[in-house]
Amino acid sequence: MRLVKDIPHEKYKIQLFQYNGKYILKIELGQFEQTYKIGDTDVYGVEDVEKMITPQLLKNSLNRFIEMRTDWGEAFTNKNIE
Repeated sequence: MRLVKDIPHEKYKIQLFQYNGKYILKIELGQFEQTYKIGDTDVYGVEDVEKMITPQLLKNSLNRFIEMRTDWGEAFTNKNIE
């Protein structure tokens, strides 16, 4: 997997990779990450992928990160219950 670009952001670590005919967009916040795979024939290059990183996508990602943290917290608490 080849790192194509680090995309600066004040809240997230955003990286774009290329691997096996796909762009792989990784958005990280703390210990959690979200990954999106985009066929490289579905876009015209890195610029197209960057245009997909909209404020709405990042807002929705934040909501998912919050859900992930909640789910993980519950799972961590439940590991001691049995």
